[in-house]
Amino acid sequence: MEKIRLQKYFTMCGEMSRRAAENEIAAGHVTVNGVVASLGDKIDPKSDTVRLGTKIIAPAQSGHTYIMLNKPMGYVTTMSDEKGRKCVSELVADCPARVYPVGRLDMYSEGLLIFTDDGELANRLMHPSHSFEKVYKVKVKGELSDESIKALTSPMELDGYALRPIKAEVIARGRKDLSGNVYSVLLITLHEGRNRQIRKMCEKCGITVMRLKRISVGPIELGSLESGKWRRLTDAEVSLLKSQDKED
Repeated sequence: MEKIRLQKYFTMCGEMSRRAAENEIAAGHVTVNGVVASLGDKIDPKSDTVRLGTKIIAPAQSGHTYIMLNKPMGYVTTMSDEKGRKCVSELVADCPARVYPVGRLDMYSEGLLIFTDDGELANRLMHPSHSFEKVYKVKVKGELSDESIKALTSPMELDGYALRPIKAEVIARGRKDLSGNVYSVLLITLHEGRNRQIRKMCEKCGITVMRLKRISVGPIELGSLESGKWRRLTDAEVSLLKSQDKED
């Protein structure tokens, strides 16, 4: 087989983006046949052994690709947009498989999005009968009162639909940013994902959302993944998704 650039091999394996791979190579975290690799190195995928730290990098064996993206604000969760807005497809364009988002985040929200080309699993995960917990870190304006939290977690209807109960935990209250603006931070846990649900619930309770970031979906956590970057889900993460899907 013809040799290919090392960073291209990482994307071919669905491990991470080309740029992220270049960063790992430059940092000396990648070896080829036990030798620390350099930018510009080429490898033979059939005969060379590539490692990131102690992990062997190899093409996925399942036949499907599963990745996570840390979506920045300003991108719509579609593969194309008739209004010419930036789409999440641009951020995963260097993924070797044609993957699609599982669920959505609105244009002004950020954080964890799962992508896959496993249509069967994606359809099951998005079915209303499933109850994956989704956790969001929400920065809101002002010093949040106990009454506001009580209203947010009380039974509520939106657009004629009775919402399932949510959890809301205050992790910061009455802080000031560099401009002197007062804010608070919540962790909000949903068991459903209706369109702009958190924003609409907060608005109904007189709470102004300043920033909204999804940090986990079921067993999958965003962790330290940089904004705008993607990485392949580990085999363990995929197994957790599939096993939880079977339990629901």
